[in-house]
This record gives sequence, structure tokens and C-alpha cells, in this order.
Amino acid sequence: MKNIVLFGAPGVGKGTHALLLAEKYDLEHFSTGEMLRQEVAEGTPLGLRVKSLMDKGDLVGDDVVIGLIDKALSATTKGVIFDGFPRTVQQAQALDFLLAQHRRRLSCVISIDAPQEELVRRIHERAAISNRSDDANEDIIRHRLEEYDAKTRPVVDYYKVSGLLVSIDGSGQINQTSMRLCEVVDRMIR
Repeated sequence: MKNIVLFGAPGVGKGTHALLLAEKYDLEHFSTGEMLRQEVAEGTPLGLRVKSLMDKGDLVGDDVVIGLIDKALSATTKGVIFDGFPRTVQQAQALDFLLAQHRRRLSCVISIDAPQEELVRRIHERAAISNRSDDANEDIIRHRLEEYDAKTRPVVDYYKVSGLLVSIDGSGQINQTSMRLCEVVDRMIR
């Protein structure tokens, strides 16, 4: 069973590419950002609790995100593509534990890289067509990118040790990045 982590800064295209890979490889798409935005949209107690954090571009606590992932893993028998999780080393360790509990393991971890100014431009473009409040303000966008560098980039080192990490260039057109991703997935999950 394939289980893939798709990793990268805000605006790099994780959501777009995760959906494409999920369809091509028949994987369940787990987007923690989408899961949390759904909770906010539904006005659930969890959604009300995390809305102010998300509006500021801050990361939601590990306990909340890990609980969402555990619940989602319990509900599927398919392989999974993780989009936006793990975001901290503690979450990566928790994912290892959750996967073992669910008798799964990671097939690969793919880091998509792109220059910061390209990411800011993409997020601004996304704001014009989406209803994501965290995409509309340049200060919040830059804060999210700083949060990524400070808290999430160390996860790369965590996965380098395992031999599962592959980095690809995510700049340029969607189809170019998609082709690079498929080449990696095909090679890593044989």
C-alpha cells in the first residue's frame, strides 16, 4: 500500500499535485489544511477553536492535527497522500507512530521546492480565485512562509536520515512539476 508525504512551502502546489497524484495512483488525499478549513466552515467546536490561529497564519497544535489524521486513517483502506502533514518534527514522529498503529509505512517523502517570490506570487493569484482568508494579506503570507522555514523545514532533515526523501523543482508550469513528481513516485514505489 502506497503512503506518500508531499512536502513544501505554502504556495508550492501541494494541494494541486496531491489531487493529481491521488487520482493517478488511486490514493486517498489527506489535506490537513482542507480538513481544518472544513471544520471552520462547518462552525464545529474545533473549527471555532482554530479559526483565529489560521487567520493569523499560525500553525494549529499537534494534538488537533494528529487527531484528524488518526481519524482519517481509521476510515480508509486505501493508500494515502499526505498534503500539509507533517509540519513539525514532532508531527513526523507522530505520523511514524500512527502509521505503525494502522499497519502502514511511508513509501516516500517528496519535497517540492520553489523560490520564495514565486510562492508569494502564486498565493496572491490563488487568493483571487479562492475564498481563503489566509491568502489575501501579504503580511500573513510572509508570516506563513517564515513559520514554514522555522518549524517545517527541519522535517526535511528528519526524513533525509530515513532515505525516503526526494526533492524536486516545483518552479515553472504545473505540468512540468507533475511530470517530475510522477517520475519520483514511479521510481520510489516499485
